[in-house]
Amino acid sequence: MKNREIAAIFNSIADILEIKDANVFRIRAYRRAAASLDSLPYDLDKLVEDDRLTEIVGVGKDLSDKIKEYYKDGEIGYLSDLLDEVPKELLLMLKIPGLGPKKVKLFYKELGIISIAQLEDAAQEGRLRELPSIKKKTEENIIKGIEFLKRGSGRMLLGWTLPLAESIIFELKKLKEVKKISIAGSLRRMQDTIGDIDILVGSSKPQKIMDRFSELDIVNKVILKGKTKTSILTENDIQVDLRVVEESSFGAALQYFTGSKNHNIHLRQIAQRKGLKINEYGIFRVKDNKKIASKNEEDIYKRLGMSFIAPELREDRGEIERALDGSLPELINERDIKGDLHIHSDFSDGSISLEDVIEDCYKRGYKYMAITDHSKSLGIAHGLSRERLLEQIKKIKKIEKRYKDFKILTGTEMDIKADGSLDWDRDILERLDVVIAAVHTGFRQPKEKMTKRILLAIESGLVNIIAHPSGRLIGEREPYEVDWDIIFQAAAKYKVALEINSHIMRLDLTDINVLRAKESGVLIAINTDTHSKEHLDMLKYGVSVARRGWLSKQDVVNCFSYNKLLKFLKR
Repeated sequence: MKNREIAAIFNSIADILEIKDANVFRIRAYRRAAASLDSLPYDLDKLVEDDRLTEIVGVGKDLSDKIKEYYKDGEIGYLSDLLDEVPKELLLMLKIPGLGPKKVKLFYKELGIISIAQLEDAAQEGRLRELPSIKKKTEENIIKGIEFLKRGSGRMLLGWTLPLAESIIFELKKLKEVKKISIAGSLRRMQDTIGDIDILVGSSKPQKIMDRFSELDIVNKVILKGKTKTSILTENDIQVDLRVVEESSFGAALQYFTGSKNHNIHLRQIAQRKGLKINEYGIFRVKDNKKIASKNEEDIYKRLGMSFIAPELREDRGEIERALDGSLPELINERDIKGDLHIHSDFSDGSISLEDVIEDCYKRGYKYMAITDHSKSLGIAHGLSRERLLEQIKKIKKIEKRYKDFKILTGTEMDIKADGSLDWDRDILERLDVVIAAVHTGFRQPKEKMTKRILLAIESGLVNIIAHPSGRLIGEREPYEVDWDIIFQAAAKYKVALEINSHIMRLDLTDINVLRAKESGVLIAINTDTHSKEHLDMLKYGVSVARRGWLSKQDVVNCFSYNKLLKFLKR
């Protein structure tokens, strides 16, 4: 979790520097390092110990020294110095979706606003629009952003909580007293945000397990310690609840504590109709209270006359009815993915070279991959000029010759402009294997206009995949408004895939819209949108969204064989 802590500090430093109008390259350096730290799939401890921090993309000697300072002192003095120069509350205002350092600085300098509460009052009273470039619509968006921030309070990203839970399980598994152990709750169901972490252990000797859990390095405070349940707060104020049950009841308890609440209520109703009762200890016959199933989850569902339901489906969205008639889909697994079709290199805003990212994908056992750097109009992402794109195509073809049974597809992530026109002309697009189109600007367009904008790209006959289709950033930016029924209908008709973006802050399409897309006959692509080497590891989060959306491998284009994929890509 220190990765996340230091990344947050670097982002805070960048925010303050931006408010202070500091050197733009200095600001970017902190942002880049923060992004790298946030996406590292392992802890920094070993790199600090071996003095290898500069191996991290974007971390030079200066930032390496600051990371070491944090490990030594628990803080970075430079941030403390900066906080003496601006009110600390300004940083909290930056969490409001769509509100950047420039506007925060404007509100602070002109109106003396230093808190979210003051900003909300000013917006509701119409005082913000008295400032240059601030309109009534801006005020309305700020009010919506504050409401959005309040709704998301206390929720954490799946990609932050899962590694923490896995590290706890890794430590507890070392105890011989632990016979069975699993994540439970919403984390096991792989929801995109998590309230707290639930871990379940099967053991007849809980005391040593509770002692070890409450003494882990991550523990900041023990909230409750008992024989069957212990709750702790981590250094980042994440609550983790550990329950220990008898091994003989582990399956029933795992089903019960995985939930969801609505799923479990529905199961209890079915049990009652069969003269049974179900709880965290097992399934019992009502007439004689005899336990008839408890050890395995599979037995729980079997005793209720249904096939096993994967944790990701347990939301009471029809999965119980399908399990009763044996028609649940065979859900996609990460091993079904044959290639990643949305990858950036250092030709645009990626931090990894073509050679390195291609080699990494090859080592993962992929059959193919696609390089899809940004198009020319997206200057902030160093979009490629025509000449640079043609240069990249040649280089990719040259690199591909080094590999056997591994295909490297040329591509682009092309901007869909505000009027719906595309950033590349047909003559360029016809030279590429994969064309991804995405909205990167103008997120606040009205619903009708945004829908038409995406629709024009789908209907163009030039696009294979629409990337991160709603543009959301979890906890930071709301999705733009779009008529999904129209989009799904067009995507199915023109055979354009919609993307599940696996980045932990996107996971977009959402699970509900994935299911709606599937029911409309839309194909899906699960990609990482890789910008650094570590992002390739995020694929599992995109697959989890696909599983929650009931997808099988037949629904996902990058589960296709290479030849079948080529047929899909042919425009």
